[in-house]
Amino acid sequence: MHIGLILYGSLDTLSGGYLYDRMLVQALEEAGHRVTLFSLPWRSYPRHLTDNWRPSWRARLLAAPVDLWLQDELNHPSLFWFNRILRTRHPAPIVSIIHHLRSSEAHPRPLSVLYRWIERMYLASVDAFLVNSHTTLATVRGLFAVTQGLEPTRWPAHVAYPAADHLPAQPEINAEAIAARALLTDRLRVLFVGNLIPRKGVHLLLDALARVGEGIELTIVGSLDPHNDYANFLQRKIRTLRLHSQVRFTGRVNETELVSLYRSHHVFAAPSYEGFGIAYLEAQRFGLPVIALTIGAASEVVIDGRTGVLVKPGDSAAIAAAFQRFSSDRNLLLAMGLAARLRYTLHPTWEESMGAAVRWLESTATPIGRAGEPSPGSRG
Repeated sequence: MHIGLILYGSLDTLSGGYLYDRMLVQALEEAGHRVTLFSLPWRSYPRHLTDNWRPSWRARLLAAPVDLWLQDELNHPSLFWFNRILRTRHPAPIVSIIHHLRSSEAHPRPLSVLYRWIERMYLASVDAFLVNSHTTLATVRGLFAVTQGLEPTRWPAHVAYPAADHLPAQPEINAEAIAARALLTDRLRVLFVGNLIPRKGVHLLLDALARVGEGIELTIVGSLDPHNDYANFLQRKIRTLRLHSQVRFTGRVNETELVSLYRSHHVFAAPSYEGFGIAYLEAQRFGLPVIALTIGAASEVVIDGRTGVLVKPGDSAAIAAAFQRFSSDRNLLLAMGLAARLRYTLHPTWEESMGAAVRWLESTATPIGRAGEPSPGSRG
């Protein structure tokens, strides 16, 4: 089968969503399928909307000799209108790979209304959904709940979880190493890994750190692009709160360096809404309890009170309380660390998860309905 994958920029882009896409492409190619990338340059949201009427882009897709379209949902502004033409003039079914809906984020009301409308238009224009969590699938279906005449369960769907066995972490950490790390009496070391953007909530970690005082360190892993306004804001906040001795920025790191950071820290914290949150699973692989949110898919990865702590959005006081508990009760830290490691071992590997996704795509590509009438049913 010849598959066309539509995305922005390079497949090698550093993010959890692009990692997912790379692992899916690898699994498809290992199964004997051919994958051709159809890439658009990164631009602003309004400029992406104009892609729907760009003649060269439309002509390229309509002439593509592919049997199946895979579209990263991140590209929805470039496809929300043109997909209706693509579906009627090109025989290949369209499957959307959905990691996270833009409309699920907090925006000013006018933008929220616009994003919901455009994203709903896009989702209604595809034939099936490949999603990274049950939370994401429920969010997708929730967009249709207010639209008369559209029954969201008629779109075939498959949940294929991300995994965390891509990191070069041999030998795997064991219970003895987790215990030795947890029972050390030095400062509690908290780790954040992710893009430095407002929705990731790093400022909440700084507020929590300011509440607990000295005795806890925070390492922030993420690109320190000088043009990143949020990264600059965080650095100013550190100066204002006088947290210089407790906070360290690493900038972007390679996989070997990331593994070393996971091994040397006690707790992972990322108080953001996530469609899945691969970093949560990566942290649990190394026996780190996770501090995450009660919303989003964190609850599919983190067991509150057993492998970590789930807090309400914006609640820096609850984050501070979790920091203090882990710092003062090292037996609790150890118990949750061991439970986190066990949780990771029970999770599917990339090979298992993407293998199931490939088999679903193979079985779904042919029977999908066309021209606005998706086949009934849902998998996953």
